[in-house]
Amino acid sequence: MAIKILTPAEIDGMRVVGRLAAETLLHVADHLEVGMTTQDIDDLVHKHTIASGCTPATLGYRGFPKSVCTSINEVVCHGIPDKTKLRDGDIVNIDVTSIFPAKNGFFGDTSATFYIGGVSPMGRHVTEVARWSLELGIAAVRPGARLNDIGHAIQAYAEGKGCSVVRDYTGHGIHRVFHDEPSVLHYGRLGPSPKLKAGMCFTIEPMINLGGYQVDVLADKWTVVTSDRTLSAQFEHTIVVTETGCEVLTARPRALRWSEDAAGARLGPLSCFTPAP
Repeated sequence: MAIKILTPAEIDGMRVVGRLAAETLLHVADHLEVGMTTQDIDDLVHKHTIASGCTPATLGYRGFPKSVCTSINEVVCHGIPDKTKLRDGDIVNIDVTSIFPAKNGFFGDTSATFYIGGVSPMGRHVTEVARWSLELGIAAVRPGARLNDIGHAIQAYAEGKGCSVVRDYTGHGIHRVFHDEPSVLHYGRLGPSPKLKAGMCFTIEPMINLGGYQVDVLADKWTVVTSDRTLSAQFEHTIVVTETGCEVLTARPRALRWSEDAAGARLGPLSCFTPAP
């Protein structure tokens, strides 16, 4: 497995695109409301991405028809925006990937799951488990650690909370290439696997299901749903390994509306150094 080590100049490029992708996700969060369609979300993402000097990475990628993925309730990932309206009680994952510079640039990939109106206790549970799964995965990243440490930390926590971790989709290396080595499993045992080194850059993006971990792909060949049609939630950041730990390149300067702000009153500030509830 050949894992690219980014140069300082390349990491600077990833910082820029990570910040721009984070700003787009914040922009969408500020405009979410009950009754808007997932196509409305796509329009917001597309316009903001272009205005920031970026290109939406998913548009046309392997034939994907939209500028963002919108995954509601039992949809695990790769939901295609359309005329579907957000209903009170929905949870929706919004997955943004930007390219900067717009041509032949770096990729910044981030997502979050949002509460739409009054969400059920089970909806809140799977979403918060997914949020903290990402935090604990990030906390496992440091030079000399093993790649499998990330997945082990996530699986141990999520299953301890009565949820499951999707096996079919993983995090991935990212830089001027959208999907590169390594594949970052969100499950697994401690043991031999590549050692993390400063300059490695990848996403961590655990998909957490309320029921079983099995998934189905719908007839559109993109939309992934839980096989048992239970709820699923996901959070994602792009990170780079540093000499002392890691840097979250898609970190946000403020809490996400409809997501982190709703969690904050109960959980407090999100930090990989804060014990998971």
